[in-house]
Amino acid sequence: MTLADTFGAPYYAVIFTSVRTELEAREYDDAARRMLELVRQQPGFLGVESARGDDGLGITVSYWASEAAILAWKEHPEHRDIRERGRATWYRQCTTRVSRVEREYSFRR
Repeated sequence: MTLADTFGAPYYAVIFTSVRTELEAREYDDAARRMLELVRQQPGFLGVESARGDDGLGITVSYWASEAAILAWKEHPEHRDIRERGRATWYRQCTTRVSRVEREYSFRR
């Protein structure tokens, strides 16, 4: 796994935490790949980091230049459809948090 590049604060982070069900794992993986492909084309998208444990707990942090860019992605029709399917089928529980990053510190060897 690699970390997303740093962007120079301030910027925004959307933290999506979820617990998966066991349903339709292959379809979920296909949808996740499609969302990654789409989000990379969105104006204001800066990067993403994502991990999921064997217990089904996943955390995805996406980085954005502005709140307007986040809202535009939220309203993207294909993204909206996948979110609804996720709630209906793929997730047992999920939470989305939006925050403004004021400072950042990093280390790379």
